[in-house]
Amino acid sequence: MVFDVDGTLVDSEREGHRVAFNMAFSEAGLSHHWDVETYGRLLEITGGQRRLASFLREYGHDQHDADGLAAKLHRSKNRSLAEIIKSGGISLRPGVRTLVEGLRDHGIRMFIATTGSREWVVPLLGQHFEAATFELMVTGSDVERLKPDPEVYLKTLSIAGLTPSGVIAVEDSRNGLRSAHAAGLNCLVVVNDYTSDDDVTAAALVVDGFGPAARRLSGRMDVPIPGGTVTFETLVALAGLSWLSRA
Repeated sequence: MVFDVDGTLVDSEREGHRVAFNMAFSEAGLSHHWDVETYGRLLEITGGQRRLASFLREYGHDQHDADGLAAKLHRSKNRSLAEIIKSGGISLRPGVRTLVEGLRDHGIRMFIATTGSREWVVPLLGQHFEAATFELMVTGSDVERLKPDPEVYLKTLSIAGLTPSGVIAVEDSRNGLRSAHAAGLNCLVVVNDYTSDDDVTAAALVVDGFGPAARRLSGRMDVPIPGGTVTFETLVALAGLSWLSRA
């Protein structure tokens, strides 16, 4: 299984990244402030620096100025995010730890494929999981093109020596789903408050959370994995979880 990070494994967007972006604006003496609704709209653009550049262009900056200021603000934002992470301000989504530990205990290999920067992804996951939990982390710092481009998934498959038919991606958004599908992967989507209205009906399974109260929203269910075709309910049951079978 290959996991996305932001909004998938961790509740990081609303009280993590958004807050850090606003701290960067303040540090630079800018009056911009991203409220919850504004940030939700901007999440359609993957990658924090790209998000900043697009926003700045909306406010009249030319391309060159927007790109330069976005790079400066993004560095400042990541420093602030590091402090938020260090303070324990970003938590796992409910049910994630149980799922990951169950998958590990049953020998299911796990990887990370995210557009987030390596400088904060690695310490954040290191705060919540043992070092050997994920065999490989491919981040936005390791690729040239961000999701919905499939590069981060293709690079993960290549380095790990995997074929798409043996892998399930876990995402939270339409852009993530598009990236996984473009790499030839089946995808489980676990939506959050920001992505609950995304069109992710093409996913193999869509649920609204990882925990016992999670509801199945849509999905065709049968997904091929090594050794035969099983349902996602069977997969999570093997990991000691039964919540999907009750959805």
